[in-house]
Amino acid sequence: MLGIIGGSGIYNLNGLTDAHWEKVTSPFGEPSDSLLFGKLDDETLVFLPRHGRGHRLPPNNINYLANIDVLKRVGVTDLISVSAVGSLREELKPGTFVIIDQFIDRTVSRQRSFFGTGCVAHISLAHPTCNRLAHIIYQTAQNLGIESTIGGTYLAMEGPQFSTYAESQLYRSWGCDVIGMTNIPEANLAREAEICYTTIAMVTDYDCWHPEHDNVTVEQIIKTFSGNAVKAQQLLAAAIPIILKDKTGTSCPCRHALDSALITAPEKRDPDFVKKLDAVAGRVLKG
Repeated sequence: MLGIIGGSGIYNLNGLTDAHWEKVTSPFGEPSDSLLFGKLDDETLVFLPRHGRGHRLPPNNINYLANIDVLKRVGVTDLISVSAVGSLREELKPGTFVIIDQFIDRTVSRQRSFFGTGCVAHISLAHPTCNRLAHIIYQTAQNLGIESTIGGTYLAMEGPQFSTYAESQLYRSWGCDVIGMTNIPEANLAREAEICYTTIAMVTDYDCWHPEHDNVTVEQIIKTFSGNAVKAQQLLAAAIPIILKDKTGTSCPCRHALDSALITAPEKRDPDFVKKLDAVAGRVLKG
């Protein structure tokens, strides 16, 4: 099943039939919103607005664990994240879509893992996104004539404030390509849940490093949202049928990320903690 998380400016998914919102509960708390279920080509899709409908949740108050848990709980195996970002590169101008393949985490207050005391796991994040999904999205964008690039490093900042000039220059010196507030720990958690995950990072501004963009403003970003949102809906509409027909996902390494990650001995695992992991890690915990 394909899931889509919509970021700033993407609060719904067009073109679905039998669309309905359904509340799904999680042992990790409240997700951002109910899930929007619908059908495309007789296949069920699931959509979740990351900030909630109406954009009521700031990036630092999103319950990322609950969001990924409910998506996994309803059967999502492939997940596309759509996010607004600032550009740290001259060539990545507003309106460009970047298919991310790396992250640097500068968040400070977020729970980054489903696992912990009572059931410890160490998962590899060397390559934190799904190469298979990324190439499908990129090729589809190219076919549609959407300005896009594949590969890029996303600097995840805490927010909700934008960067200082010094921070923006620092991140550029690190080789980062875009900056955003939401894809970490989302990507980490999707990997722990053995969900194939890719990010469409939609550039809205140049952050404050650019001499012609000294200050990033909400007004400036919203102005770019509308054009990006239209292109994102077009891209999703074209890519979704291709992803749904792709049968190679069953052998994707993303779906076996926990095979050698659990380290706590079975007899030492906390039963109550393990119970919370029934959707995320049930495949390996039942083995």
